[in-house]
Amino acid sequence: MEALLYEKLENDEVQCHLCAHRCIIRSGRRGICGVRENRDGRLESLVYGRLIARSVDPIEKKPLFHMMPGSLSYSIATVGCNFRCRFCQNADIAQMPGDQGGKIMGERVEAESVVRDALARRCRSISYTYTEPTVFFEFALDVARLAREKGLKNIFVTNGYMTEDALKMVLPYLDGANVDLKAFDDSFYRKVCGGALEPVLDTLRRMKSGGVLVEVTTLLVPGRNDDPEKLRELADFIAVDLGTDTPWHISRFHPTYRMTDVPPTPVETLRRARDIGLNAGLRYVYPGNVPGEDGESTDCWQCGSRLIHRWGFSIRDNRVRRGRCPDCGAAIDGVELAGD
Repeated sequence: MEALLYEKLENDEVQCHLCAHRCIIRSGRRGICGVRENRDGRLESLVYGRLIARSVDPIEKKPLFHMMPGSLSYSIATVGCNFRCRFCQNADIAQMPGDQGGKIMGERVEAESVVRDALARRCRSISYTYTEPTVFFEFALDVARLAREKGLKNIFVTNGYMTEDALKMVLPYLDGANVDLKAFDDSFYRKVCGGALEPVLDTLRRMKSGGVLVEVTTLLVPGRNDDPEKLRELADFIAVDLGTDTPWHISRFHPTYRMTDVPPTPVETLRRARDIGLNAGLRYVYPGNVPGEDGESTDCWQCGSRLIHRWGFSIRDNRVRRGRCPDCGAAIDGVELAGD
């Protein structure tokens, strides 16, 4: 299928305007994502409708804690990514084209069948996740339009490296997003992820101002992006630029892919980061990948009462009533939070 958002140049070259890399691609070559190929001056998506994964997940797994807690989300992905994170948690599919000589796998699926299946399995949303949804943008957009018509919400789980033009196209259909803010350090992005910081910050600002429910995730890698001062800068950015109502998930790293020599994140590091976020004024800061750790539940930001009791990805109790704390009446930020 012909790709969206590209420009034809001289000598059959094209420039892709889907993500912030803005790759200039010669005929017969692919962009950094490995799934968009220049064929004689026409940019083609190699993954349209080729799903490598689809599953029904708790929405908390995205993680999204402030949108329809306890609901199910139909989750889809193709292969490919526009980052090369050395700690990639889904490298077998996200990095497949780059690591396996351009290999692309996936079951051919129609956009209509994704929506039908999501409804049949009683999901309330569709999540574009597991790999970077920007690289299968054309299919995600077609599914999102149909999903909106059927009353399903759309969620991007993303590294945030899309261009403003791409975001403008999907924004009318996008309800929620969990955006990885991998560090507040451009050198980390360039050395460890193969990207840059500022485009991600721009995307976060645009999503928030565009009315998308935004939650932020930072995977804390020991000795790489867990410096307390940098975490304070990151938390301050969320509080000032996105708002103190924006949830921040701080997740525990486990050795994987090309960072098997780095130990797991100490739980104490997560606790320290949570304190940094709360001290910055953030209302909701959640440690991740440590089930049972205090802090994964939602407490009232005003009186401190426990409102949504979580264990891992499951909801054990939800005391939110009409979007408010039943004890002090404070409005709790989110979409369809009520347990009543």
